[in-house]
Amino acid sequence: MPTVSSAPVTSSPPPRSFLLRALSITTLGLVLTSAAFLMAASPAIPSLSQLASPPSSADTLGLYTPPDPLSASIDHHITTHPLAVSLRQNPSFTESRPHMRIPAPMRAHNLTGGTLHGPGRIVVPPLAFIEDDGKSMVCFFYLGEDLCGHPGIIHGGLLATILDEGMARCCFPALPNKVGMTANLTMNYRKPCPSERYVVLRAWTKNVEGRKAWVEGRVESLEAEEEATVFVEAEALFIEPRQAATMARLYPAATA
Repeated sequence: MPTVSSAPVTSSPPPRSFLLRALSITTLGLVLTSAAFLMAASPAIPSLSQLASPPSSADTLGLYTPPDPLSASIDHHITTHPLAVSLRQNPSFTESRPHMRIPAPMRAHNLTGGTLHGPGRIVVPPLAFIEDDGKSMVCFFYLGEDLCGHPGIIHGGLLATILDEGMARCCFPALPNKVGMTANLTMNYRKPCPSERYVVLRAWTKNVEGRKAWVEGRVESLEAEEEATVFVEAEALFIEPRQAATMARLYPAATA
């Protein structure tokens, strides 16, 4: 009887369990996601490190270099103006360029420090003098021709913006965590503000109760105080959020 040969039988590997396959896919997904996150976040890493160690108020004064002769002339006029000189000599005031504390990658997306800064707009970074404990502030601006509503007249919304920001900056040192949000802002426009003009923002912290600060301010022409033209006056209430301790890390208080 003929012999029938049979091929050797080989056993196939057991199928991988569903749990093992799911674990492998999850691990791969985490690796790819982490890599993508690191690539996307890499430009922000210097910004985060700068936020952790912001420049001092004194340091900010050396961080701006005028890019053209007009900017240099405007900057020289502001920094050497008699009012600026007198404030600089007063030990109760700290001089700084507040926007220069913002890391450059973030500053480009800041309204007054980036979007509205440059030729024809807020030509040089505002120069601020803040009195101890946030009692008062004086801030110098040059407002260019590209900030107008009516031709030759600075837009009222721009004046409201710099007053909102300036009055907030004035009162921050008086709040427990040195940061607050605008609760209300009342504007009283007195006279049209011409463009291509030096102006001074003055602010005073009138009252502080816990997380609340009431501030008054105005924008006027840069003249001797008795000759200055007041363009707009404002009152505002700023309230420190309950999560202010966390916010304070993103908006570090000015240091001398």
